[in-house]
Amino acid sequence: VYVPNPLAEKAWNTIMESGAPHGIKPAGLAARDTLRLEMGFCLYGNDIDDTTSPLEAGLGWITKFTKDFTNSSALKAQKEKGVERKLVAFELLERGIPRHGNTIVDEVGNVVGRVTSGTMSPSLQKPIGMAYVPKAMAAVGSDLRVDVRGKVLQGRVVELPFVKNA
Repeated sequence: VYVPNPLAEKAWNTIMESGAPHGIKPAGLAARDTLRLEMGFCLYGNDIDDTTSPLEAGLGWITKFTKDFTNSSALKAQKEKGVERKLVAFELLERGIPRHGNTIVDEVGNVVGRVTSGTMSPSLQKPIGMAYVPKAMAAVGSDLRVDVRGKVLQGRVVELPFVKNA
């Protein structure tokens, strides 16, 4: 909803009063971010950007490979060859909250991936996130190691959406 600044307070009050019988409550960006992550929706700048392809992000289903578009030949070649990394959903099996920029490490501590989004899910009561990992680590049920503030925590790749029947 866009309104001129002088009308913002009145618009807010009208919306809140009209919604009161329906249980309306204000929600900020953190709530929106948690809800979109629980559904597995990508956030531009975190989960997808100009360095990721729709195929890596699991968004090939919205790409029309029958049409030409900017960089379509490279994307079609990637579809034929396969991707080297994939965006996966994961849950932590230990206490900790994954955050954007945390790393995914292998058994000896080498960085093999990066967390793009993460939070403590109030709906699931557990830490969840999304990360780019090598294709070999992307299968549902695969174990992950997430470095959260210098502590390596155990995680597992899970199916999206995190919250079913929402």
